[in-house]
Amino acid sequence: MATVTYKDATRIYPGSEIPAVNRLNLSIEDSEFMVLVGPSGSGKSTALRMLAGLEDINAGAVFIGDRDVTNLPPKERDIAMVFQNYALYPHMTVADNMGFALKMQNVPKADRQQRVLEAAKLLGLEDFLNRKPKALSGGQRQRVAMGRAIVRKPKVFLMDEPLSNLDAKLRVATRTQIASLQQRLGVTTVYVTHDQVEAMTMGHRVAVMKDGTLQQVDSPLVLYDKPVNLFVAGFIGSPAMNLIEGPVVDGGVQIGDYVVPVARDILAKAEGETALTIGIRPEAFEVADQGIAVNVAMVEELGADTYLYGALAGAPAAAEDQIEANQIVARTSGRHRELAGQAVRLEADPTQVHVFSQQTQERLS
Repeated sequence: MATVTYKDATRIYPGSEIPAVNRLNLSIEDSEFMVLVGPSGSGKSTALRMLAGLEDINAGAVFIGDRDVTNLPPKERDIAMVFQNYALYPHMTVADNMGFALKMQNVPKADRQQRVLEAAKLLGLEDFLNRKPKALSGGQRQRVAMGRAIVRKPKVFLMDEPLSNLDAKLRVATRTQIASLQQRLGVTTVYVTHDQVEAMTMGHRVAVMKDGTLQQVDSPLVLYDKPVNLFVAGFIGSPAMNLIEGPVVDGGVQIGDYVVPVARDILAKAEGETALTIGIRPEAFEVADQGIAVNVAMVEELGADTYLYGALAGAPAAAEDQIEANQIVARTSGRHRELAGQAVRLEADPTQVHVFSQQTQERLS
């Protein structure tokens, strides 16, 4: 097993002046499951491919353990990669697919078969070893791709959106299997996804990227509870955090006809700013007699929980591309279907209110 370290690692594609990955500094511990997450174009897959040796590094360095692998070819890095499209050989059986890399390394046949069988038992594939990939489901093919990586016993697993081709139900089941498998094997794993729910449920730590730059790296719960800036706050969480702009007034931030209380020491950090952004998670809201006035457009009842979707009362009609940005979402307990089409007050627990600077986008609270 091994650690992974990016030191000012930068990748600039030919013909572009803007780095796809810009001075990435990230340390991944031995046996850690690190998830790189971000929207399309954030640089997460490029960062993974730089570690794999599939992309050149224009500046900085990448280490696996104490070894500088920046200029080494992929085959000399002792890594195994699981791709989005499985990349299985259609004419080979499952057993041959899983053992192919070992065959290329001239591993003796008996040893090869033993390692393939061990991986197949680990993944529940013993009954499929003589089948061809076309006779398998998407989830089974993904497990074969995992098995092919496992038999090599690499220092690092690299996974590039391995679940994106699976349906929603199978994706949930398979992500649980991958996380459990990584825990049993104890292999350092770098996992790329655009799905922040995947990131939150699988990773020991999560690195959030935007426009090639690392925004924050921390445990999933710290990212959720203490996002460092507006981007992380809006990206992590499903439904997303409500982000509402309002003018600074004595005692807090004015949202409509209600003042959201903000401590004086936090307001002092925003000296010179006339407006701030308030961030409130949907579950921090409660329907109350006082609070932010919201016109409820839709009520979504999910059994134990109810989601209220609406817009700030008195806010001007939003353009079509701004509707989501202006939407308020609250999660409440119980059932409130009668609130659809009504105006309600939503009050937030003061300890759950996040305050962000509009100038720097950074979290002040």
